[in-house]
Amino acid sequence: MARKKTTSKKTTAKASKPFQLPNLKLNRLQEVIVGSALIVVGLLLLFSFISYLFTGAQDQSVLVELGSRSTETKNWISQLGAWLGHTFVYKGFGIPAFSISVLTMISGIFLFATGDKVFSLSRKRISNLWFWGLLLMLWLSIFLGFFHNTNALLGGKVGYELNDFLQDYLGLLGAILVMFFIAIVYVVLRLKLTPELITAYFSKKATEVKEGFENIETTDEESDWEKATVEGNPAPDIDQTTAPATATEEPKNTVELSDDAMQVTVPEEETVPEPVLKKVVAPKDENDIGMEIEQTLDEEEVIDNKANKLVEDFGEFDPTLELSNFQFPPLDLLKDYTKGKTITINEEELQANKDRIVETLKNYKIGIAKISATVGPTVTLYEIVPEAGIRISKIKNLEDDIALSLAALGIRIIAPIPGKGTIGIEVPNQNPSIVSMRSVVASPKFQNAEMELPIAFGKTISNETFVVDLAKMPHLLMAGATGQGKSVGLNAILTSLLYSKHPAEVKFVLVDPKKVELTLFNKIERHYLAKLPDSEEAIITDNSKVINTLNSLCIEMDQRYDILKDAMCRNLKEYNAKFKARKLNPANGHKFLPYIVLVVDEFADLIMTAGKEVETPIARLAQLARAIGIHLIIATQRPSVNVITGMIKANFPARISFRVMQKVDSRTILDSGGADQLIGRGDMLYTAGNELIRIQCAFVDTPEVEKITDFIGNQKAYPDAHILPEYVGEDGGTSIDNNIDERDAKFRDAAEIIVIAQQGSASLLQRKLKLGYNRAGRIIDQLEAAGIVGGFEGSKARQVLIPDLTSLEVFLNEEQNK
Repeated sequence: MARKKTTSKKTTAKASKPFQLPNLKLNRLQEVIVGSALIVVGLLLLFSFISYLFTGAQDQSVLVELGSRSTETKNWISQLGAWLGHTFVYKGFGIPAFSISVLTMISGIFLFATGDKVFSLSRKRISNLWFWGLLLMLWLSIFLGFFHNTNALLGGKVGYELNDFLQDYLGLLGAILVMFFIAIVYVVLRLKLTPELITAYFSKKATEVKEGFENIETTDEESDWEKATVEGNPAPDIDQTTAPATATEEPKNTVELSDDAMQVTVPEEETVPEPVLKKVVAPKDENDIGMEIEQTLDEEEVIDNKANKLVEDFGEFDPTLELSNFQFPPLDLLKDYTKGKTITINEEELQANKDRIVETLKNYKIGIAKISATVGPTVTLYEIVPEAGIRISKIKNLEDDIALSLAALGIRIIAPIPGKGTIGIEVPNQNPSIVSMRSVVASPKFQNAEMELPIAFGKTISNETFVVDLAKMPHLLMAGATGQGKSVGLNAILTSLLYSKHPAEVKFVLVDPKKVELTLFNKIERHYLAKLPDSEEAIITDNSKVINTLNSLCIEMDQRYDILKDAMCRNLKEYNAKFKARKLNPANGHKFLPYIVLVVDEFADLIMTAGKEVETPIARLAQLARAIGIHLIIATQRPSVNVITGMIKANFPARISFRVMQKVDSRTILDSGGADQLIGRGDMLYTAGNELIRIQCAFVDTPEVEKITDFIGNQKAYPDAHILPEYVGEDGGTSIDNNIDERDAKFRDAAEIIVIAQQGSASLLQRKLKLGYNRAGRIIDQLEAAGIVGGFEGSKARQVLIPDLTSLEVFLNEEQNK
């Protein structure tokens, strides 16, 4: 199934770039095969073209008979070579067609030797090479078309026709000017040459030649003077203007004379980097001094860093590569209850309801200026505009009277509708339509949703598919009485994620105290589920294991925050994007992190059996886990204040309520009424902290879920489910026998670390000794049994009973001698 990723695009003013080769994701074996094929094709083209230059005239008569095994040709590559040469050289671009074979071979070498440091080229260079190579081939073909009468193979048929076309409309002079302009464009853009650079280059060369002649003349004069001095002859006359002006100015060669010997010292010349551009300003008059200006250019900046080079050479990291052949479940597995039909509008029903609403309001002296109806799958929204001077609260209080006149269940009045100057009256349809899961999954809103975790809940009153992003909620609280569609809503959420996210991108932690609601998802354990290391089943049904799982998720959360801190990222989306761009080194502990979705089917049962042990990690995850990709979906059929506490409600802004029995339950879950007026069977209210939206939840039956899980479960999977960090409850270690022979090998080292730090905690041993949590916990228990640290004190660190290392040494020696 096609999916779109969320990408952030910023428009910046940049120079236009030539096209680049598509970033095809090939593994190393495929690159070698494709590269070899391109090299062979390039060589075939090259030999065919070369042979055609000599044998093309002889093979001209048999071109119409190509394809027959009896046809004989003179070309080195036989019939294929004759056809290629005739097509590309004669009918094509002439001699410049050789560039096609060269470009093909270079591309093949690039793929074949990607890992070689000598032959490896970047995709950017290859794409630029193709662009400018083809442009140069076309220009040369047109240019050689001027000499077509001399030899038809020079520019080929393409070059001749294009040249002829230009001359027909522009004339010979115009065609020459156009060709000259294209050549200038090529030289400027490809070779980066401008008149200033050309002038500077020749000026530099002229200056170098001039300085060379001056150096030669100076060297000859100095040699004559030195020669005369050494031989004892008088030095030749030197013009005073050439002598040093001051005594402080050092000559290039210093001569020191003594009675015993003569020593000639020649200082070494320092190499000075030559400036890029030199400019001499002539003096204005005789009294003015000339000035030479040296202009240097800025150093070139390295555009491609190491990460960009890795991306160019190997492409972005693909987390789905391990299950690259994974297939998303097809839409045919979902049942289409509507069979492509649209909602039928019963005009008689609409007219009758309108008349009853108008008549009821008139009985209470409420006039209506305008009324309109929006027909949904299960509910029709009547929008009324009251006359001036009518109080809204007066209409709001008539909710029961309107329901009585319409003889309908679930009348809900919205006074006023947010963002509109109207009052809404929602009336259930006599013949409601079923919203199938297939219709919402197949909708463009879901298929084209640029979201991290898209969820298709169902359809609104206006019959529009309602899609939200779980990653932005960031957690979801669901409530509803028994049999009102809560479990179907959970299945719809899970189905949406299965149809949109790869197993490498999302993992589920499923808690099912009922033991029967989420059983079908056991089949996709090794694809999508996450569990504890020592757990046999991925779906948690034992309440005691729920506590360990929640605390394990807290450990996972802390570990992810440490990873994001090292990577200097604020959230999981930024981190994964950085990791895919190969800017994070796996050797430093970085890895691709999937989203984790915790689903609790019946939260009230956990609160009743575990209480604070469950509420505390749930509240902690709800407060902190949103940035690192752990999202919670909690459902309950008892939305009372002792189950949904203020701490939990504060961290769950997104809430869904199916039909409840009492108004107080609606206010508990939604902070407003209305859920008690729903009609059931998937009718629900959704809020993300602002307005209430009435939605008909999509229906996905158990057989449909079974087909989806069977389809996914029968495919290649990971070796095991996603393993969460191991958690061991700190129940104390007093029950452990203080057996010296069974102590850990790191016991003495751990004792020294604890005594030095005067802090007894397993996390300290984990950091200092680089141990796992289980082993560190066992050592803490052994230290407690030995009497080195005190008992478990909740969140506080254990008390250390040994004051210093000397006392510890005495204590351990006495214990050893017992």
